[in-house]
Amino acid sequence: QVQLVESGGGLMQAGGSLRLLCAASGRTLSSYTMGWFRQAPGKEREFVAGILWFGGAYYADSVKGRFSISRDNAKNTMYLQMNSLKYEDTAVYYCAAEQRTSYVGNADYYHYWGQGTQVTVSS
Repeated sequence: QVQLVESGGGLMQAGGSLRLLCAASGRTLSSYTMGWFRQAPGKEREFVAGILWFGGAYYADSVKGRFSISRDNAKNTMYLQMNSLKYEDTAVYYCAAEQRTSYVGNADYYHYWGQGTQVTVSS
């Protein structure tokens, strides 16, 4: 079992930055693909960024060049640095984990999910 807890969300003005954290417990993350997803009110959950268990980061086109995903396996923590925030980035952000999967952008392939953290960007 893997437990995931997100933190770092909050209210930020457009153009600002936030850093989200996803802390894991229960298992070491070194063999897990990790992802960030988000869900805005009235919209479906969408892929934001992911990092494969063996390396390699992937991003949604909407955040490419603005967001950066990273992980620290020693601390069992994943990060999402969000720069140049836009109003449309407002959503609940979820971290997810799945062991040894290459389907980094598909929510259906993740077994473990955090409870989410709210990010609100004011225009």
